[in-house]
Amino acid sequence: MKPFAYERASDAASAIASGGRYLAGGTNLVDLMKLEVETPELLVDVRDLNTEIEETADGGLRIGAGVTNSALAAHPLVRERYPVLSQSLVNGASGQLRNLATVGGNLLQRTRCSYFQDVTKPCNKRQGGRDPKNCPAREGEHRNLAILGHSEACVATHPSDMAVALTALGASVHVEGGPAIPMPGFHRLPGDEPQRDTLLDPGELIVAVELPPLPMAANSVYLKVRDRASFAFAVVSVAVAAGDGDFRVAFGGVAHVPWRAERAEEVLRGGGSAEEAADAELAAARPLRDNAFKVPLAKNLLVQALGEVAA
Repeated sequence: MKPFAYERASDAASAIASGGRYLAGGTNLVDLMKLEVETPELLVDVRDLNTEIEETADGGLRIGAGVTNSALAAHPLVRERYPVLSQSLVNGASGQLRNLATVGGNLLQRTRCSYFQDVTKPCNKRQGGRDPKNCPAREGEHRNLAILGHSEACVATHPSDMAVALTALGASVHVEGGPAIPMPGFHRLPGDEPQRDTLLDPGELIVAVELPPLPMAANSVYLKVRDRASFAFAVVSVAVAAGDGDFRVAFGGVAHVPWRAERAEEVLRGGGSAEEAADAELAAARPLRDNAFKVPLAKNLLVQALGEVAA
């Protein structure tokens, strides 16, 4: 790990003025620093900022960016009104990691693509650029990478479970001094700038995530398929909420972003079956050599999730 300076911010303004990289739980950033994928000169500790969960006037929830994943998963209003969010957090990591990881940091997790994490290999996401030759994952190890929305330059997947639930719920991300950014929309597809994971500009600070009042979210579920029962990232996951003929669906483990399944939602609202909804959404899939199995897996997982909320 390369040497770095550290300071603790007393408020958002001082954190932004410092010009450093923000540190909260550090469960992803510190790992990347050890690999020298990230080499910040200054870490600014924002862990003690924005640590409240508050009910909004319209019946939603405002969740501070510094709230830990454990506190959010266990909060009574989250478990009652948005069980899909609580389930995604519990499925997302071990208890020790949840005690450290924060909401803001969870949203900003970076891909676990092995080529991104290996500085001896070329990688458009790590180095910038859009040369297909600099994405060795396309022809190399890509079993757990994208089948939707990827580009010639990058086939990485977004690793967060929590972000999948937030995308299904239509959450918004609040940034200090700027407008709220809706989900989906906060994370971005690789396009011509695979090095950019989100719409945030350098130095922008997440202060909160807001959940809208959404009665159907009380009837919701998060399902995750992973390679082992202990702490592991999703091969495919799905978040589903349903009520009064309306549906919210998002997939994880299939794209560079948490993937809102709008085509599937339209089919379901029109009275189509779970199988028809899955086929409509996954018709756009472009699997690589070794991950075509994700297409039927995602379909089966959506069918199971819809069966659970229907019950």
